Amino acid sequence: MKENIYSVIEKVILVGCQLPKLDDEAFQYTMSELASLTKTANGEVLMQLSQKRERIHPATYIGKGKVEELIALSEELEPDLIIFNDELSPSQQRNLTAALDIKIIDRTQLILDIFATRAKSREGKLQVELAQLQYLLPRLSGQGINLSRQGGGIGTRGPGETQLETDRRHIRSRIHEIKLQLSAIVSHRNRYRERRKKNQAFQIALVGYTNAGKSTLFNRITDAGTFEEDLLFATLDPMTRKMTLPSGYQALLTDTVGFIQDLPTTLVAAFRSTLEEVKEADLILHVVDSSNDDFQNHEKTVYKLLDELKVTAIPVLTVYNKKDKQSIEFVPSPKAEHVLISAFSESDIGHLKQKIQTVSVEQMETYSIEVPSSEGRLLSIIKTETMVGHFAFNEETNQYEIQGHYLPAHSVAGHIQMYNRKGSSNV
Repeated sequence: MKENIYSVIEKVILVGCQLPKLDDEAFQYTMSELASLTKTANGEVLMQLSQKRERIHPATYIGKGKVEELIALSEELEPDLIIFNDELSPSQQRNLTAALDIKIIDRTQLILDIFATRAKSREGKLQVELAQLQYLLPRLSGQGINLSRQGGGIGTRGPGETQLETDRRHIRSRIHEIKLQLSAIVSHRNRYRERRKKNQAFQIALVGYTNAGKSTLFNRITDAGTFEEDLLFATLDPMTRKMTLPSGYQALLTDTVGFIQDLPTTLVAAFRSTLEEVKEADLILHVVDSSNDDFQNHEKTVYKLLDELKVTAIPVLTVYNKKDKQSIEFVPSPKAEHVLISAFSESDIGHLKQKIQTVSVEQMETYSIEVPSSEGRLLSIIKTETMVGHFAFNEETNQYEIQGHYLPAHSVAGHIQMYNRKGSSNV
């Protein structure tokens, strides 16, 4: 079921500046991604305008001649707004708005706007508002703009529907207040994480470039019912659910916000606490859209952000999704342990779960024990808290012969080690 987040389609002109560091193909991809972001925000792209330059123009982003061309285009096409492919400085935004007499936003504002509509939890809404205020603060001086959230349209939406005052002191005060609220939420989540650690559930984190199919995969593995659609940032808030592996062992799977190239720095900071879930994982599932021609850059973007989060020691299993749509030129990365799937194929999901189990076992200890049939409670714990490979009743000894794998730090380890040492013993 689709969510009716936006109601009015806005007409948009996209503007990009190609610097020497980007070749034609890479630059065109960033413009295509900007078009996809615009579509996600319910914008209709009328035209794309680009310019090759040695460096960004300090006053107007693009050169004077291109500004005049843009003025003529906007008079002809009558767009509702113009979106620039990079983050504009406050002075660039003021100069362009004065020259064009039309609403101007940049890539950062567009992403913030999409995040604002996707946030569902209290934490997500607060994080978006914080990022928006941090973006707005240096842009207040001399603009004389009304920062009302009631005006509507791309670039103006946010979690707070009341009018924001333009006074810097008021915004700084609100930023401080949000940070305090977020701090309390983070503390609560940390306590929840500590309880999970105590119970030693095997934790798996889904990461990947936005629109790689993480939420679809999450739903197929856990039946969680999270929102899924062919849009960028269809999921924003992290969600954790139990998933059952082929052995019957239950792990915890967390879906995370999608990564993207040039993620606004305000958002990287604001959502760092959300991505902390990744740091607590025992295994990372890196979902890659194998049908996307730029999948290799997507992989690099994800690994770069994982490096920034200092997540380098956790095992990674790369899941190349959408294999039914991948091009014949697709070649998986030789470095990564991987599996090729379509999230809509039952057999592929079964194969993926088996692969996850195989990789998970590598982080566990092996055990082989015999437990008396009278130890019903312990037998139940072993079934749910360890990965059982063999479970059989021996009528001669009146004991269960069990073989499998367990997490060394789990509370069940003490029972298993005792039976390893003593054969059959009361616990």
